[in-house]
Amino acid sequence: MLASAVALGTPCTSDYRMSALKILVIPGSLRSGSLNAKLAAVLAHELAQLGADVTRISLGDFPLPIYDGDLQAKSGVPQHAVNLKRMIGAHHGVLIVTPEYNSSVPALVKNTIDWISRVQDPQEARGQVFHGRAFAIASASGNRLGGTRALAALRLILSACQASVIPNQLALSFAEQAYDDMDRLKHQGDIDAMRALVRQLIDHSQRMM
Repeated sequence: MLASAVALGTPCTSDYRMSALKILVIPGSLRSGSLNAKLAAVLAHELAQLGADVTRISLGDFPLPIYDGDLQAKSGVPQHAVNLKRMIGAHHGVLIVTPEYNSSVPALVKNTIDWISRVQDPQEARGQVFHGRAFAIASASGNRLGGTRALAALRLILSACQASVIPNQLALSFAEQAYDDMDRLKHQGDIDAMRALVRQLIDHSQRMM
């Protein structure tokens, strides 16, 4: 299966010759059999094929309470938010693959960004991790819109954090029927959109190095 074909965090060689380029892939779903986790695996594989050093994580490894200003004032920012912020800071590019819930991003994605934006390490401004690296966004959905409304919401949220979000995005519609029996995208339009996103993320991330 494609999801197991990528050795996460292991650089691959290619014509790009850019093994130092680090890309973090974040699926925005913890659900078993998630369409978006599956798409994240496909995108991570494509990035690795082009030579990026790819790290794909699960937000389940960084559990966070719902953001509460009183909780932050009392206990500070949770360590998982600090760790995730530092992981983002160790990469040149970040790819977030979000589901669409009620025409927007799920609470998991929004809450994660809310906490990360509150992390302030010494000698840094709050939210500085969103600056100086490229962000890309993608979504998969069983309907024809492919999560485009969630992508619009996510782009707005990241832009409010002063993140540099690349123009290309991927909205994979009818995602249950989008793959072959090897978990590869089978429709040429989807393949072209995926490759355009990945190559633009690589190009923008290289400029951030």
